[in-house]
Amino acid sequence: MGSACIKVTKYFLFLFNLLFFILGGVILGFGVWILADKSSFIFVLQTSSSLFNVGAYVFIGVGALTMLMGFLGCIGAVNEVRCLLGLYFVFLLLILIAQVTAGVLFYFNMGKVKQEVGSIVTKLIQDYKDGEEDRLQQGWDYVQAQGKCCGWASPYNWTANAELMNRTAVTYPCSCEVKDGDNSSHLVRRGFCEHPSSNTTQSGNNPDYWPVYQDGCMQKVQEWLQDNLGIILGVCVGIAVIELLGMLLSICLCRHIHSEDYSKVPKY
Repeated sequence: MGSACIKVTKYFLFLFNLLFFILGGVILGFGVWILADKSSFIFVLQTSSSLFNVGAYVFIGVGALTMLMGFLGCIGAVNEVRCLLGLYFVFLLLILIAQVTAGVLFYFNMGKVKQEVGSIVTKLIQDYKDGEEDRLQQGWDYVQAQGKCCGWASPYNWTANAELMNRTAVTYPCSCEVKDGDNSSHLVRRGFCEHPSSNTTQSGNNPDYWPVYQDGCMQKVQEWLQDNLGIILGVCVGIAVIELLGMLLSICLCRHIHSEDYSKVPKY
């Protein structure tokens, strides 16, 4: 009966570690996606603040380490090697402590992150240059076009852009232009556009005449961040549950392995 329980525990631990290995790959892939994404708001964030680049590298490092731990756990479980199981338990405990610490720090700094995002976007709008091939500007154009919004709090944020407001005709950010269902296109227009029916006798570039979306992007960006953070949180909670189960199973298996047999350690 005892040997049957050990065998069941061993293969359960193997399955948990296989799943752990896969989830480590998901974390690593998420970090790579943050660095590689050049067409959404995440690019605006990582270009403007080194915090998000650091976060991406942390995800890659944790994902790689998680995959390594899953691999060691699989070998230790199948071959019943106590030293590998003990090493596996210690690393799992360290990863779990690091995850909880990072989660607590991020939760208590959420307000600071939101404030920093607002400052980044406001400065981006103020320094926006027409006709300039800039990845950061292209990322923000993508956000406005896909989110169907304009500016950060409202379209009036664009009045801080000196180049735009110095235009004598009615000119507005192209990516903010309202599009109906028939005129919708996946192609994002960039730079500044002049209103086709602009009156040259009109005094200055009045934002009240801009044919743009009237909603600011702040709420939609925060919703986008909240949705993506929910996905990250769900993955992290799932990994934490698997980590706890893996630690429990590794202790149980270690207690039932009475003698160390190094001949079972695979030789490569």
